[in-house]
Amino acid sequence: MYTATFTFAPGEYDDEFHRLDQAIAEAARAIPGYLGEEAWENPANGLVSNVYYWQTLEALQRLMDHPVHREAKARQARWLKGYHVVVAQVLRSHGDGGIAHPLAG
Repeated sequence: MYTATFTFAPGEYDDEFHRLDQAIAEAARAIPGYLGEEAWENPANGLVSNVYYWQTLEALQRLMDHPVHREAKARQARWLKGYHVVVAQVLRSHGDGGIAHPLAG
């Protein structure tokens, strides 16, 4: 399994941002191998992280190659004050079952 963590400094959002954001989320969820996602906000620095979970790198690459994702990436400076992406391989995942998680079960 793999994760793609997209951390960004929010800027000014408009209707076009929300349209693309929704389209990317729908595209991701439709790709075979998509396992789920989480979002986090750090109140100390205002950064937001979206973590997407993938069964394979090929599934993740399908999102990266999707036309709506490419459009948003090309225009990101319009809405974001900066971003960073980390792709990582998941070696293990475990918990006590007390919270819902994309990799639980």
